[in-house]
Amino acid sequence: MAEERVRSEMTGKVWKIVSSVGDKVSDGDEIMILESMKMEIPVMVDTDGTIKEFLVGEGDEVTEDQEIAILDV
Repeated sequence: MAEERVRSEMTGKVWKIVSSVGDKVSDGDEIMILESMKMEIPVMVDTDGTIKEFLVGEGDEVTEDQEIAILDV
């Protein structure tokens, strides 16, 4: 199976992970929420697949373009 790496679009903090490893996701599905400057920003996948691994946890700081999850596609 091929892998797709999900990247953060901005610097912020992982506020909440709303999916779990093993969940099937579709293009446009939200997998986590980042907080930046008191705003909640959803992180959505851009392909269909299954969540293989989260590379960050709730409360972690992330930077722009950082890999945050891996999907099996």
